[in-house]
Amino acid sequence: MAKPQGAQYRGSVRDFPDFDPGQDAEALYSAMKGFGSDKEAILELITSRSNRQRQEISQSYKSLYGKDLIADLKYELMGKFERLIVGLMRPLAYCDAKEIKDAISGAGTDEKCLIEILASRTNDQIHQLVEAYKDAYERDLEADVIGDTSGHFQKMLVVLLQGTREDDDVVSEELVQQDVQDLYEAGELKWGTDEAQFIYILGNRSKQHLRLVFDEYLRTTGKPIEASIRGELSGDFEKLMLAVVKCVRSTPEYFAERLFKAMKGLGTRDNTLIRIMVTRSELDMLDIREIFRTKYEKSLYSMIKNDTSGEYKKALLKLCGGDDDAAGQFFPEAAQVAYQMWELSAVARVELKGTVHAAGHFDPDADAKALRKAMKGIGTDEGTILDIITHRSNAQRQQIRQTFKSHFGRDLMADLKSELSGDLARLILGLMMPPAHYDAKQLKKAMEGAGTDEKALIEILTTRSNAEIQAINEAYKEDYHKSLEDALSSDTSGHFKRILISLATGNREEGGEDRDQAREDAQEIADTTSGDKTSLETRFMTILCTRSHQHLRRVFQEFVKKTNYDIEHTIKKEMSGDVQDAFVAIVQSVRNKPLFFADKLYKSMKGAGTDEKTLTRIMVSRSEIDLLNIRQEFIEKYDKSLHQAIEGDTSGYFLKALLAICGGDD
Repeated sequence: MAKPQGAQYRGSVRDFPDFDPGQDAEALYSAMKGFGSDKEAILELITSRSNRQRQEISQSYKSLYGKDLIADLKYELMGKFERLIVGLMRPLAYCDAKEIKDAISGAGTDEKCLIEILASRTNDQIHQLVEAYKDAYERDLEADVIGDTSGHFQKMLVVLLQGTREDDDVVSEELVQQDVQDLYEAGELKWGTDEAQFIYILGNRSKQHLRLVFDEYLRTTGKPIEASIRGELSGDFEKLMLAVVKCVRSTPEYFAERLFKAMKGLGTRDNTLIRIMVTRSELDMLDIREIFRTKYEKSLYSMIKNDTSGEYKKALLKLCGGDDDAAGQFFPEAAQVAYQMWELSAVARVELKGTVHAAGHFDPDADAKALRKAMKGIGTDEGTILDIITHRSNAQRQQIRQTFKSHFGRDLMADLKSELSGDLARLILGLMMPPAHYDAKQLKKAMEGAGTDEKALIEILTTRSNAEIQAINEAYKEDYHKSLEDALSSDTSGHFKRILISLATGNREEGGEDRDQAREDAQEIADTTSGDKTSLETRFMTILCTRSHQHLRRVFQEFVKKTNYDIEHTIKKEMSGDVQDAFVAIVQSVRNKPLFFADKLYKSMKGAGTDEKTLTRIMVSRSEIDLLNIRQEFIEKYDKSLHQAIEGDTSGYFLKALLAICGGDD
């Protein structure tokens, strides 16, 4: 595959030096001759040649033996390995054509495959695909896509199939403003949605122009274009438009995300994995690898290694081209992504929304009586208890507690504690506590007994606002007759203790950003070589624990500009243990707090066991603040809803209560 004149080659597979197609054809014939086949020799040879060289080998093979090489490979190999090797033997356009033919053949349609290919290809690649499809199947690709899809999804696919996106040098500031206005009026300002405007602008404008449109849209509306698309569109059409936006922002990042989702969790989406590794190996695999490592804190190579096996694994690793974890580097391309991410974080105005709201027509008297009845006599009506408590706001629950005591002379919390048990009891009792007292109790529990739950201390103290921290201090003093600072001092030590006590004062600055100060702060923490480790940690603490979140976003952006490293990477490289965990939590919370909690929830449920304490703590404490935002981040990152994750990982009334708090399935 020829690389553009003057451009740096970013593929992982290159032309093989001293190439001899006749010799390679003979080697492949020998590997497939007789009983069985030498799969190792086949994969070693084919993954070490460029696509152009593979076509020459195919021609030599036919000339020498009068046989079709792809047909012989299909006969000798099987399963995923065969699909991968045969995919490599086809020219890119014919590989895409085959994938699309498979996606629209038979009973169902593989919409994800259609979206991935048509949203990510350039004009030239689209034109070559259309010609290859016609040549291979003697059919019109557009007609087949129209016959297998419908609605706005179909219309956008047809627009993309024209391959008429404007070139990147086509940018007009005036038109940028007009497109922003048109998109805003077509979605957010309209009752219903004018899908045609989204299709026209996102399907035809140049990538460079659209990047400016997305930046201006965020500045004008306070919302990323992705948030508007999710709010206004739905189904496969929504997924297609989001894929287009992602590819406009960064095609390698889009593919890094697709690869991660293909391998995470139980089972592997091998068709997706094969398709991307084959089609990007001579285009941008190095960029994909670099972004993958930055985003997911592991190399693409290591994830493939752990998720596949046999010759199939060996061939994929050859296409990957190297293990970035071994290099221990942070890459310029990844730094560029980090810089853009901090810019997005700095200007976005996110409206935080909970999932639990005050009940309409609230009657604390009726609720108190219903709860007493549910706990009176033999047995307990758990269904009634969870139905009332999960559908009332915290303020309403406090009214119910007061009414319950006035009516029955009993402590509702004590009654619930005696009637319920296990995870359900922890969840319901947590919901019944005022938020500050609940957080205070979680901090107390984290410091009780032999060990300390540092993760819980970090999670709470790095994510609460000044007002919340001050309320927690008062609640802690009231409930445990000891100051939170004294408790932290006696249960933690060293620099970690200093960080927690600094956060527990609740004195973080609350102003906006100061660009000049941000540059100074970035410089202060940029020089990791000056002074010892203690000095470095002190400098980080002075800034990360005291500056406002708005200001820190600019500090972290300036840090990338000065060092070509993301702040999180530097912390992980230079620090360790609880200090590292605390600073990373601050950075992640500053960047995107709902995503921070989405990650915590995912980790609490992944793998063999469930961390019910973390799951309960987050669901209770975020239910009236930003749990809806957390849900949105969860499905975006992990490709499944929080509702589905809870459903697959918990059971009984605990499951029902969690789903009620979750508030819906995305």
